[in-house]
Amino acid sequence: MRILLVEDEPDLASALSAALTRRDCLVDHVETLADAEEALASGVHTLVLLDRRLPDGDGVSLIPAIRRSPSAPPIILLTALDDVRDRVTGLDAGADDYVAKPFELDELLARMRAVLRRPPPQAERTITVARASLDLDARTVQVGGEPLILPRRELLAFELLMRRAGRVVTREALEAVVYGQDDFVGQSAIEPHLSRLRRRLEEREAGLEILGVRGVGYMLRVSA
Repeated sequence: MRILLVEDEPDLASALSAALTRRDCLVDHVETLADAEEALASGVHTLVLLDRRLPDGDGVSLIPAIRRSPSAPPIILLTALDDVRDRVTGLDAGADDYVAKPFELDELLARMRAVLRRPPPQAERTITVARASLDLDARTVQVGGEPLILPRRELLAFELLMRRAGRVVTREALEAVVYGQDDFVGQSAIEPHLSRLRRRLEEREAGLEILGVRGVGYMLRVSA
């Protein structure tokens, strides 16, 4: 098993790397989102252990890149953020499991075994819902076979909504994917992006609507 450990706490990273190595795992340790994206390009990792609070952003924002990587490995979030809403945010964004710090190594190992027992998802490089298609490699959107150009933040939000079409995505999950750690995120910061995205989809008759779920988040669904 080859593991990508994305963790910026030196003591924890060292102890965890040593413990996993003793159990015949190969561990690639990086401390930032940028280094993690570079490592993922190799497509060799079996599993990603991902911290949330990293020097260059929230680990949740890396999840789309992990899903686009050649091996698309399962993801376990490791974080001190153990509030229920924080767990929901991570899982809604696409993580396979969530372990709150501090944790026992035996529990982490058990959770690793559990996610690895699950059958791997079919590699999907294009997501199609109604008349809209998202190419995950080219990062392009088409509606009815014609290109739809989206600004970066709208594209990031659209990708997460497309991946979870028909299910509610929390506001926090969308914000974690769309914004960096240094971005000021106001209470309604995500709404203008979704409003513009909604209008573009309506104008192109994509057959999709973005619904707000009061107090929770948003859902992309096929229009009635």
